[in-house]
Amino acid sequence: MFKDIKAFSSFSVNDIGKAKEFYGRTLGLEVSEMSGEMSGLLNLHIAGGNDVLIYPKPDHTPATFTILNFPVGDVEEAVEELTKRGVRFEIYDLDGIKTDERGISRGGGVNIAWFKDPAGNILSVLEEK
Repeated sequence: MFKDIKAFSSFSVNDIGKAKEFYGRTLGLEVSEMSGEMSGLLNLHIAGGNDVLIYPKPDHTPATFTILNFPVGDVEEAVEELTKRGVRFEIYDLDGIKTDERGISRGGGVNIAWFKDPAGNILSVLEEK
C-alpha cells in the first residue's frame, strides 16, 4: 500500500522562530518556511531528500527519545564544533548509557553524543564507522 509513497517524519516545537534559528544557523541545515495552508511550519531539508516537517505546538512536550541522528566522520570534532556554536551536550550516568565530561558515549559499539534543540527535543551526533 505505501511502497511507492515518499513518507516523511515530523516533530513539534514550542517556538518556531527559535527552531528556525537553531536548525538553520546553529546546525547549518537548510530550513524553509512553508506557505499557503502549511504556513507557520518549517521544512528541514536533510541530505538525501528526506525532509522533516517541524510544526508549532502550544502545549509541546519534548520527546524523551532521539528524534534525529546526524552521522559524522568524527564525533569528537562534531562535539567540539557544536560546542563552539553554543550547543550543550547531555551528560548521562545511567545503566547502559554513560558519557564522559564532554557528553560522548563510547560504549555499545558506536561513539555518540546527545544534545537538545531549544524545545528540548533530543538529537545526536554519532560516528559512522
